Amino acid sequence: MSSIVRATPAQMTRRVIVLAAAIFAIVVGQGQMALGLGQTAAEFAADSDATLKVAGYAFAIWGLIYLGLLVYAVRQVLPQTGESLLIQRFGWPSAAAMTGIGLWIVAAAMDAELATVVLIFGSLAVLLVPLLGNAGAIRALPIRERDRWMLVWPLALLAGWLTVAAPLNLITVATGNGALPAALPPTVWAMIAIAVVGVVALGVTQRIRTVAYAIPIAWGLLGAFVAEQPRNGALAYFALAAAVGVLVGAIVLSLGLRRGVERPVRA
Repeated sequence: MSSIVRATPAQMTRRVIVLAAAIFAIVVGQGQMALGLGQTAAEFAADSDATLKVAGYAFAIWGLIYLGLLVYAVRQVLPQTGESLLIQRFGWPSAAAMTGIGLWIVAAAMDAELATVVLIFGSLAVLLVPLLGNAGAIRALPIRERDRWMLVWPLALLAGWLTVAAPLNLITVATGNGALPAALPPTVWAMIAIAVVGVVALGVTQRIRTVAYAIPIAWGLLGAFVAEQPRNGALAYFALAAAVGVLVGAIVLSLGLRRGVERPVRA
C-alpha cells in the first residue's frame, strides 16, 4: 500500500525519469502518425503479414495504453504520492519499457526489422519480470488501492499487448525475409504462436490475478480472427477460440477463484 512518507530526492529523480519516458513514448507514437513519418505500427505489421495478420483497428488499443501510462507517470511526480513497494520496484523497469516502445516506433518507421524484434521482446521482458516477481504483492493490493488502478493496470495492459504483439512482430519479420522454417507450414507456425500467447496469458494471469493483462491479448487475437477470416478460416477460428479462452480463463482466474490470504508486502 502507498506510504505516507514523502519520496526522497533520489526517488523523485527516478519518478521524473519515468514521466519523461512516458512522454517520450506517447509523443513519438502520436507524433509519428500525425506527421506521417515512415510506416505506422499497423503498416509495419501489414508489410509481410502473409503468415499471420491482425486487423488494423486492433492497434487503436494504443490510445487506451497511452492514457494509462500517462496516468501512471503523472501520479509518480505528485507530491502527495508516497513511495510504495510497487512504485519502487516498477520504476526503472517501466521507464525502460516505455523508452523501448518509443524506440520501437522509430525502428518500425525506418523499417529496421531486427531492431523492432529486439526492442519489443526487450520491453516485454522488463515488464514481465517484475510482474511475476511481485505477484504476491499485486494480489495483496486492496481493491481500492491506487497502486492497483494507477500502476498495475496500466503496466499490465502494456505488457499484455506486447505479449501478443511480440510474436506477431517476429513472424512478420521472419515471413518478410523468407526465414520462417520450412519444417512446418506457415499456418501451423501461426497457430503455435497463438497457442504460446494463450498459455502465457493464462499463466501470468494466474500469478497476478489481474484481468488487465489478458484484455489486450484477447483483443489482439480477436483482431487476428477478423483479419484472417477472408483468407484462412482454420487459422481465424483458432485465433477466435484462443481469444475466448484467454478472456474467459482470465476472468475466472482473476475474479472467480477464491484467493488465498495475502499479506501486504512492505518496502
